[in-house]
Amino acid sequence: MASSSLTFSPLHLQFPSSKLPPSKPFKFESTLHPIKASVSEKQSIAPPAQLPSTPPATVVVPELKKLPIRKIPGNYGLPFIGPYIDRQDYFYNQGRYEFFRSRIQKFKSTVFRTNMPPGPLISSSSKVIVLLDGKSFPVLFDTDKVEKKDLFTGTFMPSTELTGGYRVLSYLDPSEPSHAKLKQVMFFLLSSRRDKVIPEFQNCYTELFENLERDLSSQGKASFSQANDQAAFNFLARSLYGANPADSNLGSDGPNLVSKWVLFQLHPLLSLGLPRPIEDGFLHNFSLPPFLIKKDYQRLYDFFYQNSTPVLDQAEKMGVSRDEACHNLLFATCFNSFGGMKFFFPNMLKWVGRAGLKLHTKLAEEIRSVIKSNGGKITMAAMERMPLMKSTVYEALRIEPPVPSQYAKAKRDFIIESHDAAFRIKEGEILFGFQPFATKDSRIFDRSEEFLADRFVGENGEKLLKHVVWSNGPETERSTINNKQCVGKDFVVLVSRLLLVEMFLRYDSFDIEVAPSPLGASVTLSSLKRASF
Repeated sequence: MASSSLTFSPLHLQFPSSKLPPSKPFKFESTLHPIKASVSEKQSIAPPAQLPSTPPATVVVPELKKLPIRKIPGNYGLPFIGPYIDRQDYFYNQGRYEFFRSRIQKFKSTVFRTNMPPGPLISSSSKVIVLLDGKSFPVLFDTDKVEKKDLFTGTFMPSTELTGGYRVLSYLDPSEPSHAKLKQVMFFLLSSRRDKVIPEFQNCYTELFENLERDLSSQGKASFSQANDQAAFNFLARSLYGANPADSNLGSDGPNLVSKWVLFQLHPLLSLGLPRPIEDGFLHNFSLPPFLIKKDYQRLYDFFYQNSTPVLDQAEKMGVSRDEACHNLLFATCFNSFGGMKFFFPNMLKWVGRAGLKLHTKLAEEIRSVIKSNGGKITMAAMERMPLMKSTVYEALRIEPPVPSQYAKAKRDFIIESHDAAFRIKEGEILFGFQPFATKDSRIFDRSEEFLADRFVGENGEKLLKHVVWSNGPETERSTINNKQCVGKDFVVLVSRLLLVEMFLRYDSFDIEVAPSPLGASVTLSSLKRASF
């Protein structure tokens, strides 16, 4: 899952044009409107305290205090034993949230040393320095201080046999020559298909909602998560490649093939609910052999190769082979984009569903009013005039980011700061950030554990967007060939907005049931109240 300065900025889907053929930039074009909607009865940001009146001559500006340098607390334990104990705590004894929370309390620090799964026998080293606050976390994006080479999944890297023998873009550091070329290929894909995104989303998610209504009518419940998998895959194939999977050899198998392929890459990091001796003794200690998934992966590869000729032609002009480009397109579409929609869409509906009727009514009123004034058409410019809807998407990205873990390796010695102390980082040390702690930092976000849909509405809300970092960088910055910010950053925000718009054009409200799953939440709809105004 891959910007610009904001005063509440329009969402730019606009990419570097160097080395690309002339084309219209893929962006939202609209007049900027300040965000002035409100849902919460209590202000998200507390007003500044009133200071007593003081003559200007006596005002003293305090000097910035230099934070004390502290030794990084924590340790890694004995070889094999330390990583094993930490892995048991992370998956089973505590769970990942309590794993981090308990260590913050133990060390009285949001920066500390520990081991991260999977550890031996899969990763060569499990030792990391953990960053769990909004002040230290952004160093993970600083390409002057850290590198991202082979750290996409953390302390281990899945076999390249799962990606055609190539290290795909997600595992490359910007300092590597092929990084810029491959990122430009992805920019070209998104730019060349920009006009297809909204109409194909409407087509695919109209099918989704019709299917959900049928299931509700016949069964009394409807699984959004299952229906969303098929709709998301169909949407990506149709909008980005102009191909309908149902008319190909894939049929309706795409989502299942992708899920199996992703499992082969991520199983060392997942808890699947299997008996511990099987799950931890096998899946967390040994990598599944890639040959078991080879035929399934080939079916996906053939589909993308047959339907991406213009992009592969462009890749060749940039010096990237058609084969390498296709494996990268498959990874970006299936792992990054499909994975993001599979994880984030149910999570966003979970939070919006739990917020209740008041938020639902406000969203329906805002969305329908703007679309009506826009002649009934959903456009990017129209969505820019929906401040509450936009804020709701950002708040969902803040409270439960689709990619919670970030890793980087120190290029040199430097000092990082938390809110309370400074710490020396040495060259070669691995830094790890668990994003849900950083984006729920109570020193940055008021009522940080609560889902406040209007959090990013208004001037104060806009200022907080730099702390929304789900895309491997601040929301206020743009993905470029020189950074590791998600190529599809603006694409993900766009389709998330479209989901809310489509939902509340059709329905006044909805009720959900939520269950845990290895990736995100499993969301089942128990009611859909059709639009009444």
